[in-house]
Amino acid sequence: MDVLEAVAEKIKESRYLVAFTGAGISKESGIPTFRGKDGLWAKYDPEELASWRGFLKNPKLVWEWYTWRMDLIGKAKPNPAHLGLAKLEKVGILKAVITQNVDGLHRRAGNKKVLELHGNIWRVKCVSCDFKDKVKEPPKEVPPKCPKCGSLLRPDVVWFGEPLPRDVWTEAVMEAMKSDVLLVIGTSGLVAPASMVPTMAHQRGSSIVEINPEDTPISSMAEIKVRSPAGSFFKELIERLRI
Repeated sequence: MDVLEAVAEKIKESRYLVAFTGAGISKESGIPTFRGKDGLWAKYDPEELASWRGFLKNPKLVWEWYTWRMDLIGKAKPNPAHLGLAKLEKVGILKAVITQNVDGLHRRAGNKKVLELHGNIWRVKCVSCDFKDKVKEPPKEVPPKCPKCGSLLRPDVVWFGEPLPRDVWTEAVMEAMKSDVLLVIGTSGLVAPASMVPTMAHQRGSSIVEINPEDTPISSMAEIKVRSPAGSFFKELIERLRI
């Protein structure tokens, strides 16, 4: 049995299928991974651009980086891996997507139950009051100000050193623990505490299917390893499943 058939059979036999995704799933949509070595922002320390300390030091620089990312993400389209997960949910096989990504592509692809552990780049919140809002495009002026109290707005994402949103984390852990098959797609397995999700699922008896071109710390737990980019693999997988 080839690896494609093995994954297809595992999915067909699953009772509670859950997906856990990282930056690699969006790479084929043209969104560089967070720690990419190429590009305009490679000279900056990620912690300067995605931390409370960095924001206090230079909110304009942080927002310039986020508006660049928002512009990039806004032009991107869900790839076959995003669309495949949406199909799996639509036919009732996939129960939830737990993602480390902030790009919103899972929802744009059609997934309804998406647990965003690190927030969403298309939401903003005030640093002082309870104002929150959704946006459709990058702010025209940076750093943007809160319309309610005049303080600075920040992206509603989880920065280095910040806790994950408790309600989302709790629900993600519950979904992972209920899974009997967990698809782990495009994650390095290095960013804690999100990286604990596959471990917790595995310890509860869930079968781990890893889809990643490279080995990761999760590989040793995986029952099936797919060494392929997610988009090209899902295109074939959905055809094999005939959905």
